[in-house]
Amino acid sequence: MILTEKQQMMRELFRKFAETEFTDELLDKLEETGEFDRDIHDKMGKQGFLGVKIPEKYGGQGGDSLAYVLMIEEFARRSLVLSIYANTSNSLGAGPILFCGTEEQKQKYLPPIASGEKIIVFGLTEPGAGSDAGGTLTTAVDDGDCYILNGRKTFISGAPFADWAIIYAKTDPSQRGSRGISMFIMDMDLPGVSLGRNEEKMGIKGYPTSDIVMEDVRVPKDCLLGPLHRGFSVALQTLDGGRLGVAAQSIGLAQGCLDESIRYAKERQQFGQPISRFQAISFMIADMATELEAARQLTYSTAIMKDANTPDASTRCSMAKYYASEMANRAAYNAVQIHGGYGYIKDYKVERMYRDARILPLYEGTSQIQQLVISGNLLR
Repeated sequence: MILTEKQQMMRELFRKFAETEFTDELLDKLEETGEFDRDIHDKMGKQGFLGVKIPEKYGGQGGDSLAYVLMIEEFARRSLVLSIYANTSNSLGAGPILFCGTEEQKQKYLPPIASGEKIIVFGLTEPGAGSDAGGTLTTAVDDGDCYILNGRKTFISGAPFADWAIIYAKTDPSQRGSRGISMFIMDMDLPGVSLGRNEEKMGIKGYPTSDIVMEDVRVPKDCLLGPLHRGFSVALQTLDGGRLGVAAQSIGLAQGCLDESIRYAKERQQFGQPISRFQAISFMIADMATELEAARQLTYSTAIMKDANTPDASTRCSMAKYYASEMANRAAYNAVQIHGGYGYIKDYKVERMYRDARILPLYEGTSQIQQLVISGNLLR
């Protein structure tokens, strides 16, 4: 796929920002402290990156899915962690509001999300309900002008610093499985909301993750998002966009791995010559580049299909996420292998990339869930 001049300019803008602002000092700080960096988040907000996909009437840039993919790819090329900063507001966070929010809800929530003033997270997963949303135990009980929420959400990226959370809760316990689930926009400062400890993760350390615990939390009825008892169908729509974002993260990280591998292979001398001249190394790089380009073209075309709302767009989102995330892990593996012992040392970027890459086939639905979605759609 050949990008238009406008798309190429956008990509250069995203790349320049990442290369200028995502300094080695910042990346080292995020890795060491595991803390959210509000300054870089606010810079992204001022540049309009947090609202790339949010319509202009709600304070965003009104960009399409390909613009979003280009941004996440370029950010992830430099840092998977910092790509998440710009990703959440454009996919899982704002997505449900864009899909089915009332005009009043859109006017209230989307402008501060697009500007970065407020941060919203996505709360679907529970200790016993990850891939199987039918296991949702969080409940929301009608009580006059409020719903009373009780339950626990787990592995919620961004929860420790979020202002709002999209919470999925069972509102009709008589319905089985994923039916009878509703969505709510919950203020994280409401009485009864608390957090679990920050998770100690293998990678993506600069984006804190924790549980959200709800104990008799009174959520006003105007915070019900979308139709009562039918929230899970919106979750599936939202996850399509989230999976496209993970595919973009994957190709960005893989490109970073390829960049580092080429650089190192040209510089590293063994047996009197650069290791790039050895066929074993050059073939690994050739494989990385070929698989990366295949994933990139799949992801770009899927972004276009998603905006066109083609019948198989959902399947393609799963395909892109599945193939690109697995490809990124192969690229990270090869990058460390090319670096040899140095690839195992924290002083080299590929060590961090290798650890960060492992999340890609896990969140927004594991690779095995993507296989179920793809095969299920093809065989029904």
